Amino acid sequence: MERGSQTQSPAGARYVPADGFFDEVFAAPGAPRIHAAALADALERIGTARLAAAGERRDAIFVQQGITFDATGADETVTDRPFPLDLIPRIIPAEEWTTIKRGLAQRLRALNRFIEDVYHDREIVQDGIVPWELIVTRPAFERAAHRIRPPGGVWCHVSGCDLVRGADGGWKVLEDNVRTPSGISYVLENRIAMTRLLPELFTGYRVRPVNDYPQVLLAALRAVAPAVNPTVVVWTPGSANSAYFEHAFLARQMGVELVEASDLVVHDATCYMRTTDGLAQVDAIYRRLDDAFIDPLAFRPDSLLGVPGLMRAYRAGNVALANAVGTGVADDKAVYHYVPEMIRYYLSEEPILDNVVTYMLADPEQREYVFQNIERLVVKPTGESGGKGVFIGPTASEDQLQAQIELVELAPERWIAQETVALSTVPTVCDDGTLAPRHVDLRPFAVYGDDIKIVPCGLTRVALREGSMIVNSSQGGGSKDTWILEEGGAPERLPGASDVYDPPTMPGMRQAGWSEQQRQQQQARGRD
Repeated sequence: MERGSQTQSPAGARYVPADGFFDEVFAAPGAPRIHAAALADALERIGTARLAAAGERRDAIFVQQGITFDATGADETVTDRPFPLDLIPRIIPAEEWTTIKRGLAQRLRALNRFIEDVYHDREIVQDGIVPWELIVTRPAFERAAHRIRPPGGVWCHVSGCDLVRGADGGWKVLEDNVRTPSGISYVLENRIAMTRLLPELFTGYRVRPVNDYPQVLLAALRAVAPAVNPTVVVWTPGSANSAYFEHAFLARQMGVELVEASDLVVHDATCYMRTTDGLAQVDAIYRRLDDAFIDPLAFRPDSLLGVPGLMRAYRAGNVALANAVGTGVADDKAVYHYVPEMIRYYLSEEPILDNVVTYMLADPEQREYVFQNIERLVVKPTGESGGKGVFIGPTASEDQLQAQIELVELAPERWIAQETVALSTVPTVCDDGTLAPRHVDLRPFAVYGDDIKIVPCGLTRVALREGSMIVNSSQGGGSKDTWILEEGGAPERLPGASDVYDPPTMPGMRQAGWSEQQRQQQQARGRD
């Protein structure tokens, strides 16, 4: 029986935090942290049977509403499963959120300046801060973006930096996601589901609302559009894409059209949408597919998902693309190493949030150090996402360590290594309703329009497998409702219940079979 689940009671004195990790609810067995005391009491009263029953209702609701995640296997058999929401929320006090919010806004300002610089004057290269050889060899560096200035001067309209909390309780940035970060729809649906399934957990807590995100995003898209009364659309690669639920959800919540490539056409460097009343000009596109697929005349000529001539309209300034073409150069894992220096260079400020210690394996000295210490490091490919290709030294055998060294030696410039972070834990519900510690990270979302807005929420991803630190949904992870508290928003062990409301109905997203177009739809947006 796993540690922390030896009892029929789901919380309280008999929950055992994992040794060597920062547990965000319990400072010690039977000793909840001040902001989590009321939550611990509520869980004790609820009991294992009700937690297990609530989990069954959650799965039924998510399947009914189409809130599913693509679990397609190697044989490409299309399977969906309910998006795995754990029923124990993660609570972040107001003072901690203030630091996170300031740090993310600072980081996003620097990244936006960096992307602008890369495709224009390259001052950071000329001053020797970031080597040009590194930038130009990144898979996401786009020559087609050279000298383009996106409408409004904003490149990173939507970002989702991944944060981790170490054994000392401090926050660090693990990686940046400024291409097309996913997960916000699950943040919103998680909150709705929690208020329906376990409303009493909210009693007395003053949790910041999350339901205004679609309108914040819509306002940002309108702000950067090159028109007074702009038409905004959400562009999806199609229903075979693993994040299609989110695409449809956001379009519906913003009250805008969800379009595919067949709905768009470019004439005279202007983008139009086909409607029953004829062509209607499109001014801003929230795209949810990668650069390579958006225009077969500028990128992949075999793309079945793109709109011929779109880059011509974009370069002419007649349509805004969010995020801007070429932003991926800023979230490459090798470029991540230089973000603290970017902050100092562009903003003349010290970083508020630190990076995880990172080693560049293209450097011979750093590579030698990593090879000598690989058993305690994490090695990552710079161009992958969703946890793909990540090698965790502390859990590897000698043969696996040697195989990874040989793999890195083939192309060391494609790899980085990082110090292992002892990811913090939060109590998580097991199948029988008992609780056990599981490791978590946090993806807060920022929206950049007229200014930067850090949404008071985040996608907490949780590694549902015992001992695992891989939180990506595609690798068996789940999520938690993340509560950002108002000042003084934690109660002192108050009983009771909160209001209940039903989630909106969403269509199912199942597809049978895979065509070449569907393969591209999935590939175009496979990011976790």
